[in-house]
Amino acid sequence: MHREALHFRDRIDAGQRLAALLAKYRNQKAVVYALPRGGVPVGKEIAAALNCPLDLIIVRKIGHPLNPEYALGAVAEDGFLVVNEAELAKVDRQWFEAEKHKQLQEARKRRDLYLQGQEPIAATGRIAILADDGIATGSTMLAAVKKIKQEKPTKVVVAVAVSPQDTAQRLAQEVDEFVAVFIPEIFWGAISNYYDDFSQVSDEEVVHILRQFSGRP
Repeated sequence: MHREALHFRDRIDAGQRLAALLAKYRNQKAVVYALPRGGVPVGKEIAAALNCPLDLIIVRKIGHPLNPEYALGAVAEDGFLVVNEAELAKVDRQWFEAEKHKQLQEARKRRDLYLQGQEPIAATGRIAILADDGIATGSTMLAAVKKIKQEKPTKVVVAVAVSPQDTAQRLAQEVDEFVAVFIPEIFWGAISNYYDDFSQVSDEEVVHILRQFSGRP
């Protein structure tokens, strides 16, 4: 496959391509849960195309103390935790508990900032579509999946622009459907490598997008 074929113009392009792959869920009892911040412009395009609500699922990565980009695990805004037990055994437990608390507080702070008191949309009895601009290790998405499953949706779908093969295979075992535009044989090491424009999404942009979907059920 040519490199050009593996590129998105931006997150809007990624969301539109994902929406086309998810067209069967249009006008169904679905909710798109975007992972902020990068997943929000993607989720917006999916929700608009499927004619369904947009909400957030806020999960914070817990990075390794020696390499913050390497995830020891992730914590959701309600405290739900997913960890790599083998790696966790190698780090100071007191440090980990402090970092977990820090990221949990940040997740709750972001919920307040982005949704300004609006109640989350319950996934109970709905098709839950979890959207992001791409995944690498998949730790934050796995935490999001496990959190949303607690709400007993009728179906859990993960929709991402790009994913490594091993991550895709692992997550596909956890959900009813795993959808990605690209699952390359060789992953280029960073999600940004698959985008022409991978500008950081601002908090203000997230708030603006969510206001467009303010007619919440």
